Amino acid sequence: MTPPTTEARVSALRPQLEAWRRHLHMHPELSFEEHETAAYIEAELKKMPGLSVTRPTATSVLAVLRGGKPGKRVLLRADIDALPIHEENTFEFKSKRDGVMHACGHDGHTAILLGTAKLLSEDAANVAGEIRMIFQHAEENGPGGAEELVTQTPLMDGVDVATGLHLSSGLPAGKVGIRAGAFMASPDMLTLKIIGKGGHGAQPEQTIDPIAIGAQIVSNLQHVVSRNVSALESLVVSITQFHAGTTHNVIPDTAELVGTVRCFSPELRQRAPQLIERVVKGICEAHGARYEMNYDFGYRPVINTDWVAQTLRDIAVAEFGEGDVVEAPQWMGGEDFSAYLEKAPGAYFNVGSASDEADSHWPHHHPRFTLDELSLETGVRMMYAAAQRLAAEG
Repeated sequence: MTPPTTEARVSALRPQLEAWRRHLHMHPELSFEEHETAAYIEAELKKMPGLSVTRPTATSVLAVLRGGKPGKRVLLRADIDALPIHEENTFEFKSKRDGVMHACGHDGHTAILLGTAKLLSEDAANVAGEIRMIFQHAEENGPGGAEELVTQTPLMDGVDVATGLHLSSGLPAGKVGIRAGAFMASPDMLTLKIIGKGGHGAQPEQTIDPIAIGAQIVSNLQHVVSRNVSALESLVVSITQFHAGTTHNVIPDTAELVGTVRCFSPELRQRAPQLIERVVKGICEAHGARYEMNYDFGYRPVINTDWVAQTLRDIAVAEFGEGDVVEAPQWMGGEDFSAYLEKAPGAYFNVGSASDEADSHWPHHHPRFTLDELSLETGVRMMYAAAQRLAAEG
């Protein structure tokens, strides 16, 4: 009898994929608080034969499959944490925790990797190499769970290649998006305190107005992008908070600004704080104000390894056909998958999760965000094939 195809096996697994995803969606937990989530994942993995299941940190889970054939060590990653968002969906499996929601697809990522683990465990004798499947905590909250796993555990010791996926509401369900090279940006954070001299709003000449100075800084920071950086490079400087004053007729002593700075280039990333501070310093000195500036480096940019991205593209074309594989656009969002790429070649890719039928076009981090669960099947087929191909190639 002809053995079932991967497509048929994954299709038969669909009810279980939905059950996993919906359970996780109903019981979301925030970054570094994923205790129940990790316990649930651990229990499900221990039902699968041939897996070594451990807890590298309090809220992450690692499943290792040692195949029956020689090959490489491959890391597959899914993130498991949720966001501090109150869900507005009305379906029966909506979040049971007020103010906490899976609004970025991590419930789907986890279900996909559980499904991948199940298929691989059933095929252990024919799998090459060693497959490490990490269910990672705290992607949404810096410094990030990936950094903790990479620097404080032996997770990446000996790993030859790493991959992971992100479900995307910007891509139709059934599509796969892959990009070589720079894919996602570094999400760094700027905080700035302008120290002036307060006074009566009717006598601004007796003050050093931090609000007026802050407004000039906000406007002039755009020149960092347009006049200090090549038009062929990408840099975003956005001031997202401006706090000052307590009443209508008093000029305050201080103003506080917060913003985000994002780019793909590691070199430009190192230059950005100096370019920004030069603007801040010049404006403050011109008006007799002082400033305090903090610049916090977040996740590194995600720079996909060319050959891994090409291998994933070949896998996607073989699985779904050329028409369902697209060039993923660069995105200025951040991802701590970049920590794994510091230790091994790899690539991060998108799986479409949007459809009209599932009302799943809402953007990530929106209280109505949801998935077309067809994306779970697409994700498992990609991760299962990637594990086998990447482990066997050499």
